Amino acid sequence: MQDCILRGSLPRCRDSLPRTSGCAHAFASLLVSVLAGCTLGASRYHEAQDALVHSSLPAAEAFEAETPFPGAAVLDRRALVEEVLRRNPGLEFARQAWRAALARYPQETALDDPMFGTGIAPASFGSQTVRDGYSFELSQAFPFPGKLELRGEAALAEAEASDHDYEAARLRIATMASTLFDAYYLASRALVINAQHLQLLEELQRVALAQYEAGTVSQQDPLQAETERAMLEHRQIELETEERLAAAQIDALLHRAPDRVLPPAPDRLEVELPTDLELGALTQRALADRPELRAAAARIEARSSKVALARREFFPDFAVWAKYDSFWQERDLEPAVGFSLNVPLELGRRRAALEQADAELARARSEEQRVEDQVRLSVVSSVERVLEAHHLLELSRDRLLPAARDRVAAARAAYETGQTSFLALIDAERGLRDAELAYEDALTKLSRRRAELDRATGRLPVISYPGGNP
Repeated sequence: MQDCILRGSLPRCRDSLPRTSGCAHAFASLLVSVLAGCTLGASRYHEAQDALVHSSLPAAEAFEAETPFPGAAVLDRRALVEEVLRRNPGLEFARQAWRAALARYPQETALDDPMFGTGIAPASFGSQTVRDGYSFELSQAFPFPGKLELRGEAALAEAEASDHDYEAARLRIATMASTLFDAYYLASRALVINAQHLQLLEELQRVALAQYEAGTVSQQDPLQAETERAMLEHRQIELETEERLAAAQIDALLHRAPDRVLPPAPDRLEVELPTDLELGALTQRALADRPELRAAAARIEARSSKVALARREFFPDFAVWAKYDSFWQERDLEPAVGFSLNVPLELGRRRAALEQADAELARARSEEQRVEDQVRLSVVSSVERVLEAHHLLELSRDRLLPAARDRVAAARAAYETGQTSFLALIDAERGLRDAELAYEDALTKLSRRRAELDRATGRLPVISYPGGNP
């Protein structure tokens, strides 16, 4: 067998056509190995594209004519969370970041544009001694085998990280919606409780007036009742403001004007202690499901691909070309093919690039460990806070609230029989009002803690309630 020789940049096989075919076969094999990376990640890329399309939201203009919760008698938590996840522009912001990251894949796996060149010898035109001199050349650059594949893997891993960032944004915004639902409910219930105590104070004021007219108490008692009524009337204004602000915050999450009508809050909030509070199981679920951890793992994959790519940069890239050159006076020499290689002599630059890639990989691994520590802590904190909130709710419901009601009844009976002062009756009324507000606050606090626990374990906050996951 005769060997191929290299003359300048022009490979030629001596003497025999079969040997030329062998060179062409070797070149074709090399070309296939270079382009293999363009197809290895294609299925993964198309799957990510499908997921991106399915996550798309309607255009913002479509929301203007819509009325959320049509015909709803009261605001429902699940319906609110679903509508927020459908309309909130913060999710579209995260989705577009995912889309931009995914668009990097076809760019990173594409070859450079082919190059076309031409040249002429002006003095040859019209010459009597030589033929017209001109040339045409077409060349295509190819990276070293494996580089395109590694670039594509890094791009897909970065896109996967953006996908998980999008899921983390859904968790965060869903938790915000659930928390605002609790705030809206609490402001509404506080208004009802305040109005009930205004009526109670009116009754107590009539009792004080009757006692004053009977000459058994001084004028101070009905005046004290009037002062308390005035304070509660002002408190009513404050609570109405809190309710409107909570509604405005919900409207902001819904991406609609704050002057739209929102269904009223429900009269009762159903919240129970979760049954699956085993710390080990919850931690394992969080480590498996939290999108922040998945994003960190995807970024490690991207950095690993970039480290491998930095190592490949020590190997040369090459270009193939085909040329027609009429400068040769021998016609057999006019067509030519060949290839060229870059010579990777700048080792200092390549070593620095490899050092940078290694440092970024180490940084990504440290970030994953930091996020894992945060996830573990959030699960522990959420479980403890759920238990604390449940204990407070039971304390308010079973002991503080009944005691406050009994105290008002006892103080009123004692005042009407002249056995205690009106100030003691007013103090008992304040205690009852505080106990009722504390109960509603404990109820919403347990609801918020449950939502925080769901987020800590990577679940949307409404799945703890009947009806499943939106």
